Amino acid sequence: MAKQTTFADKVKKKTKTETGYNVKVIKGYRTESGNLRFFYKFVRVNDLNELANVDISK
Repeated sequence: MAKQTTFADKVKKKTKTETGYNVKVIKGYRTESGNLRFFYKFVRVNDLNELANVDISK
């Protein structure tokens, strides 16, 4: 059976909502006992200049 969808067809399907960057934001914090822990979250941003405005909390 022949392949129905080509790579070019898949690229054409990208919409405006799929454009942008997936970025892993890592935040370090101290626990009550003084240990260093890290919290991370994947965030989608349209422009890399928006990274300064990204706020994640634990």
